[in-house]
This record gives sequence, structure tokens and C-alpha cells, in this order.
Amino acid sequence: MSLPEIVSRAQWRAARANLLVKEKAATRARDALNAERRRLPMVAVDREYVFEGGDGKATLDDLFEGRPQLIVHHFMFAPEWDAGCRCCSAFLDQIGHVAHLAARGTTFAVVSRAPYTKILPFKARMGWSLPWYSSSGGDFPHDFEATMERDGELVDRAGVSCFLRDGERICHTYSTYGRGLDGLGSTTSLLDLTALGRQEEWEEPKGRASALGTPVNSAPVRYHDEYED
Repeated sequence: MSLPEIVSRAQWRAARANLLVKEKAATRARDALNAERRRLPMVAVDREYVFEGGDGKATLDDLFEGRPQLIVHHFMFAPEWDAGCRCCSAFLDQIGHVAHLAARGTTFAVVSRAPYTKILPFKARMGWSLPWYSSSGGDFPHDFEATMERDGELVDRAGVSCFLRDGERICHTYSTYGRGLDGLGSTTSLLDLTALGRQEEWEEPKGRASALGTPVNSAPVRYHDEYED
């Protein structure tokens, strides 16, 4: 096994300082990339989609649960499978407490092509409480490129799609797939994919920090059981 070189504490500090310069540059570059993502144009969703969840039939509007933003995880679970994708399952295991997303007006939901009767027992087995919906028989995964036809067969891919309410309209703002999910799972990493971002005053473009009334840095993070939804 090739291991790092053993050096003195002084040498380690010097090397660490050099790396820190690059880490800070990467952070600034990431902030700039996130700002460019928030400047992306958006597309009005003009189709009606029907899902099935714990409360029966649901529309895309229902998936928002009354909040301004929605993040959908395209979970690979084909109708003929008896269990969901292992990689998608590992991704969901990384998702933090969604109360922190809800406090920023953002709902996180999972959507799969498998019928809800298959999703429910697998969800119970995994011990997840995240809202999970079946898009069985619908065009939602096709329209947002989570399902494609290849050699006459339907093929799924893991992904995330973000949506925003614009008055009475629902708009699609962003999607990413495959390696685009690397590093996601924390509240901030998920919010960085959305049009409103973290809703902090330092973010660009300006004017979105107060989209929900009070900038987040004016309303500090709380314990997840202290938020008022």
C-alpha cells in the first residue's frame, strides 16, 4: 500500500498551509458555480403528472407540500424489481434531517417507476420516513430524463431535479444525474442546487435571500424539532 510520507510537524503544517490555499480557491470557485446555476433560466411545467403516495393520488403540486421549492430524487426502482437500487439506497442514507430543508421552504421527495405496493415494504425495510411516490405508468421520469429507451428497453438513471413555484406556475430549474450526485446529501449541498440557494445575504444573485421573508443568516439554524413549519 502506498501511504503518505512521514514528516515533522513543521513540515506537515507547511504542506497543510499550501493545500489550504487551493481549498479556499476551490470553495470560491464552487460559490461562483452555484451562483451561475442559480442564474440558469427555468422552464414552466405545462403537463399534468399523477403520482401515488402514502395519501393516495398526488399531483406534482402536491409534492411541494405547500413550500416554494421541491427537490426530487429520481430513485432507480424498476416495476419488475423487488427492491430498489443499492447505490440509490446508499444515497438516501446520506440525506440529513429534512426539517432543515423545510425551514428554507424546500421539500425533498423521492420518485420511482415501481408501483407503490413495492415501494412501501422496501421503504419500511430501509427505515426511511422521506416522502416517496410512484410515477408508475406516467411520463414524469421520461420527461425529466431519468428514464430513457435503449435497445427497445427502458433504462433508469439516478438523478435529482429541482422545481420552483412562480406564482401559480411550477417551473423546472435544474437537473443532474450520475456523478452529479457525488458529494450531495447535506442540507447546504442540496440547497446549492436550487434557484433560491441557501437564501443567505452573501449569495449571488442578490435579491433571493429574502424570498421567504427572512434571510437565513438572520434566523439561525435550530435543532430540527424546534422549527415551525
